[in-house]
Amino acid sequence: MTPAGGRVVLVTGAGRRVGAAIAADLGAHGWTVAVHHHASAEGATDVVRGITSAGGVAAAFAADLADAEACAALPSTVVARFGRLDAVVHAAASLQRTPLGATSAATIDAILALNLRAPFLLAQASASRLAEGGALVYIGDHLAEEATPGFAMHGAAKAGVHALVRQLAGALAPRVRVNAVAPGVVLLPDDAPPGLEARLAAESALGRIGTPSDVAGAVRFLLDAPFVTGQVLRVDGGRGLGA
Repeated sequence: MTPAGGRVVLVTGAGRRVGAAIAADLGAHGWTVAVHHHASAEGATDVVRGITSAGGVAAAFAADLADAEACAALPSTVVARFGRLDAVVHAAASLQRTPLGATSAATIDAILALNLRAPFLLAQASASRLAEGGALVYIGDHLAEEATPGFAMHGAAKAGVHALVRQLAGALAPRVRVNAVAPGVVLLPDDAPPGLEARLAAESALGRIGTPSDVAGAVRFLLDAPFVTGQVLRVDGGRGLGA
């Protein structure tokens, strides 16, 4: 069980990259953290160890959120472990290229299952479990509003997430607030070519790419903003301001 008075947050996709940074940040700010992972068990263990070694409370939870039953069961599993659930931050997602003319229906279905269906099912399963005044925060994407060759389905799925925010905010009000953070370029791929960071930084009004801590800070703000719901907060350094 969580310490008396402690708030519990479920962070999905928290075994790596931005999800891990969000979980670590919330743990450092007093939240009890349910660290969800699928294929990143080692990373999730590291996140839990980091939180607990600093005096916080955390535990890892494995689930394949592309599986509808596993997705629906996850919030109840967290409540069974910690006794309550105050917030859900959904960061789990895949980023796959879907070039026009070379993308199968199976690939499309897999992308939508994790990137769009899971966010809805997670909200559906969390709604009755979240404490009064609870919050859902989704991690959207700047690609939901930008045409980027090769990422049509990813952008479409994330645009669907942005639309879900407004729909769910209305459906779950006033008990639960629903918002999203839409990051710009935050982390480069492991195989990024030389010069890519400089080129992407030049597309930002602030002259740099983002960091996972930029996203984590925005998530924490939305979790503690009691009069904000139905919003998608762009954390992108001002991409496109000169367009």
